Amino acid sequence: MRERAQVVVIGGGVVGASVLYHLTTVGLTDCLLIERSELTSGSTWHAAGGMHTLNGDPNVAALQQYTVGLYAEIERISGQDCGIHLSGGLMLADSAERMDWLRMAHARGRYLGMDTELISVAEAKEILPFMDEQYFVGALYDPMEGHVDPSGVTYAYAKAAQIGGAEVVQHTRVQAITQRPDGLWDLDCGDAGSVTCEHIVNAGGLWAREVGRMCGIELPVLAMEHMYLLTERVPQLADLDVRDGRAIGLHAMDFAGEVYMRREGDGLLLGTYEPNGVPWSPHTTPWDFGHQLLPPDLERIGDNLERAFAHFPIFAEVGIKQVINGPFTFAPDGNPLVGPIRGQRGHWVACGVMAGLSQGGGVGLALANWIATGDPGFDVWGMDVARFGDFATPAYTDARVRENYGRRFRILYPNEELTAARPLLTSPLYDRLDRAGAVWGAAYGLEYARWFMPDPGGRDGTSGSDGTPGGARIETPTLRRSDAWDSVAAESAAVRDGVGMIETTGFAKFTFSGPGARLFLDRLLAGRIPAPGRIALCPMLNTAGKLIGDFTVAGLPEEGGPERFMLFGSGPAERYYERHFDAHLPADGSVTYRPHGPNLCGLSIAGPRSRELLAAVAREDVSGDAFRFMDLQRLKIGMVPVLAGRLTFTGDLGYEFWVEPAYAGLLFDVLMAAGEPLGLRLFGASALDSLRLEKSFGAWATEYRPIYDPFEAGLGSFIKLDKGPFIGAEAAAAVAEAGPDRRLVTFVVDAVDADCVGDEPIWHDGEVVGWVTSGGYAHASAASVALGYIPAELARSAGAGTFEIEVVGNRRPATRVETCLFDPAGTRMRA
Repeated sequence: MRERAQVVVIGGGVVGASVLYHLTTVGLTDCLLIERSELTSGSTWHAAGGMHTLNGDPNVAALQQYTVGLYAEIERISGQDCGIHLSGGLMLADSAERMDWLRMAHARGRYLGMDTELISVAEAKEILPFMDEQYFVGALYDPMEGHVDPSGVTYAYAKAAQIGGAEVVQHTRVQAITQRPDGLWDLDCGDAGSVTCEHIVNAGGLWAREVGRMCGIELPVLAMEHMYLLTERVPQLADLDVRDGRAIGLHAMDFAGEVYMRREGDGLLLGTYEPNGVPWSPHTTPWDFGHQLLPPDLERIGDNLERAFAHFPIFAEVGIKQVINGPFTFAPDGNPLVGPIRGQRGHWVACGVMAGLSQGGGVGLALANWIATGDPGFDVWGMDVARFGDFATPAYTDARVRENYGRRFRILYPNEELTAARPLLTSPLYDRLDRAGAVWGAAYGLEYARWFMPDPGGRDGTSGSDGTPGGARIETPTLRRSDAWDSVAAESAAVRDGVGMIETTGFAKFTFSGPGARLFLDRLLAGRIPAPGRIALCPMLNTAGKLIGDFTVAGLPEEGGPERFMLFGSGPAERYYERHFDAHLPADGSVTYRPHGPNLCGLSIAGPRSRELLAAVAREDVSGDAFRFMDLQRLKIGMVPVLAGRLTFTGDLGYEFWVEPAYAGLLFDVLMAAGEPLGLRLFGASALDSLRLEKSFGAWATEYRPIYDPFEAGLGSFIKLDKGPFIGAEAAAAVAEAGPDRRLVTFVVDAVDADCVGDEPIWHDGEVVGWVTSGGYAHASAASVALGYIPAELARSAGAGTFEIEVVGNRRPATRVETCLFDPAGTRMRA
């Protein structure tokens, strides 16, 4: 084994082999893969080998498309047979609602170039004669589904990587990992020696936790036992070979039965994700585990098998040849963990890739790009390891993985909040908001109020204050408008007509200090850094000029001493931001920053009477002249010292208040008491979303993502190209000069009983030209609103042609709106 390498990949499953191959394709050939046993040992060798392109996250779906299309290429390069069976597959719907979900998946696939087809039960029966039609109402056919040989694929990746100049070492275990002061990594491999490298990639699969622990981190991954069956020979398959070529090896996913099936040789394969799944080796993974299987437990999957035998009677006619039970690793939300580890230069992960044969190619490509250029080249937010913070403890991971595993075939509705491992983080206002009827959501581990149920009674549905039964404290999951409609409408009206209050603790919050803080932020951010006592919106760009953050930046109103600044951003991106900050902090210690998380609590009031409310409780002059729009001041609200900013995400007159947790309850009580005669009403995130849509305000992870630049996202006015050098300035200047290729625009949709939620295709004169980033009903404007990207030429051609947007798979007329629906001049928020 060599003593030095630029990159060392730890783990020889399909993911590690894919990473190694893709490193060579981006020019990094000084690479080494170390495998403790043989290639495929762990999960890869016993995988069912299925591959598909559909995914709830279209960005992940695009990488799955890439993976499926890659197999013929690596087979050609390596000369290794991958066992490719691109047979097509069915997703079978058992209800009208599941069929609606398939229509949405079909629609979202349009702008990804996916060639899926919605078909009837009779048409599905023609493709899959084994199914019993009475259990289904329709299906989605995807010609890009199929299966491969997991071992063949892994060895094809490895051989192609070796042809590209990389090295593979087997039967060698990394036993210890140490980072030197200069950032290089030393990997101790026992008797095989050691290797020093610039980058390590943890593709350890079942052993990813153990590899992470060698580096002092605890990755949120857990292995689950997974079972599938192989049948004896099925004579009817021979008839299908002759009758209909596309039925050979056909895949089927039965959502009602929670099973999947496909052809395997001259028999069939049947697998399931049972609701009472069992973790395997939840604390540590034995190093001597390899090409082994776990004892089968058919009783545990008995209910699933019973449904499968009813839905596909052929399984009752043939014998079971073998039961495969093997462990696969999952992250808490079921998506992979990919990307750099914060605080450890050159440490990368590619693990938790449960669907390795569908996603392994895309994961390898993204990570190789990331290592080589500093950017994955795709929108991989749904897979980025930074989406989990310190809250993702082993117990949290255990609970969430169990829940996710058991829901593998169930709809995750756009308004649904899963319940495992909750509540975890709560603010000091949690009990007060809960008593007020909060229907809770969670983001980055923290509970937040989505909306408020009138007179809710107890959380278990016990009677309210007037003796009437209180409803269960949930929002009924649906693809259409929900039972939160009336409450969200009332909350929105309270803000637009009077005054409302919302908790804002969930924002990401950072304080930057030190003599170099202003200079550092001026280079880090693309906007102009504000003076003390002022606030500015400052996008953050990567070197390619793409959006990686949209911050509210505040110059703290200090007297004397070095300047300090606060940055406010999206809560779920906190670790993502920190990773970028760390990568650019000066080594001389002239700048430090402190993340506050839930240790700094926030409340915001908004609406035309919000100034009246603030004046009733503040000792200071808060008139429009004394407290201007985008000012930041220190106030005394009752007895509470408050950092107050004059702005809100509602686009209305309003204020944000930030306090230490010990003050939060008193601040809440003071504002509620003073607001009662003014009609103050609590509002939640659902109303806030409704209000920001009618202002055409974009949000992180929807309108603002690393695949968009600020000019196409409508943030060009905040990019200060004349202020001096900043990260991404050169790329941003080029776009500013040439003009963006696409633009973020607003539509009013002629919706009936459902609204856009995101990722719906936008049609223009019968062709798909763009996609929706977010949508919903703007109650105060009585309009269904969608924000989305279309070609810049179309955006400039106001009124030309006809737009439509698919809502739950049905094309609805849509009207382009030149300005926002509410207060286009912005006079309310500046009053």
